[in-house]
Amino acid sequence: MFRKITRRKFLKGASIAVAGSFFGTKLIERALSGADALAETGYFKEARHYRVIDSGTVECALCPRRCVLKNGQRSPCRVREPRNGKLYSLVYELPCSIHVDPIEKKPLYHMLPASRSFSIATAGCNLRCKYCQNWQISQENPEDVVERYLPCEEVVNAAQRERCASIAYTYSEPIVFYEYMYDTSKLAKAKGIKNVWVTSGFINPEPLEELSGVIDAANIDLKGFSESFMSEVCGARLEPVLETIKIAKKNGIWVELTNLLIPTLNDDPVMIKNMCVWIRENMGKEVPVHFSRFWPMYKLKNLPPTPVKTLRMAREIAQKEGLHFAYIGNVPQDPGNNTYCPRCKKTVVGRAGYFVMENNIASSKCKFCGYPIAGIWE
Repeated sequence: MFRKITRRKFLKGASIAVAGSFFGTKLIERALSGADALAETGYFKEARHYRVIDSGTVECALCPRRCVLKNGQRSPCRVREPRNGKLYSLVYELPCSIHVDPIEKKPLYHMLPASRSFSIATAGCNLRCKYCQNWQISQENPEDVVERYLPCEEVVNAAQRERCASIAYTYSEPIVFYEYMYDTSKLAKAKGIKNVWVTSGFINPEPLEELSGVIDAANIDLKGFSESFMSEVCGARLEPVLETIKIAKKNGIWVELTNLLIPTLNDDPVMIKNMCVWIRENMGKEVPVHFSRFWPMYKLKNLPPTPVKTLRMAREIAQKEGLHFAYIGNVPQDPGNNTYCPRCKKTVVGRAGYFVMENNIASSKCKFCGYPIAGIWE
């Protein structure tokens, strides 16, 4: 028998709080349907990507860890478990975080400026970043967070009701709730709603190829540009992330990259330059790169916030290496939040925090000189 969801902090017959950073907080006045039935059956979703080794053992094929698990053994990402020779997701249609956000918060600066994105997450993550800002859900078991039953079709319906142009799979690591993301994305795509993947990119090529058919845009967290940093600080490897970035671009996903600069750990100018050269050579000059400010969090409270001068230094390096769209993140009033035309240098999208103050893009081109600005604008 499966574990009963009734053993978990599971909300049934409750309303879903939908909060956006600049929208205030409001409730969707809708009782959750189906929760009692789900709790009674203890239903979990069979994983899409795994290999059966024998009647009691499986190998998860979702991420480069390729975990070998025996019946009843929980995966390191905390949300997968084999039973009777099959691998199951323990968080399918059970988000622990549901919000409406500005698309700029993802951050995606080159996709439908000022639009709203219906954002969901479940518990779990396949990385162990020591500075995680959402560690309360990413580093917890699903039993230890408050979950809500929200079926895939209801995610799409809620996005439509909230006038959202996209659905974002975000906050924790969407790779670990792959089945929920994939099934919801298929439904959303059929309704003309775009799908956004906010991720560390630590995924295997085969599930990524499948996911590419339903995802429109991704912000991939290029956490650092050395194997030692990725291993010691994030519990991952760099090469699979680089492969993810290349595959996503090849498959037509609009990609933006985020590099959170952490003092003394990944803010070396040489490392930043090498990363920018790799981006230019493998992704081209048009890919946006967000250099974001670190704040002491989780297990790295001993380090100071990133100096703004470090972020500006990184942006200057990116520009010197030929990248057209380098941004400064987590510093709301900095001019580095704006999008400038590579040709005439005028502001084509002006921002203050997550607010869009001006938009001078028409038909995907700079209004002033006609230069094509890469992105999803319409």
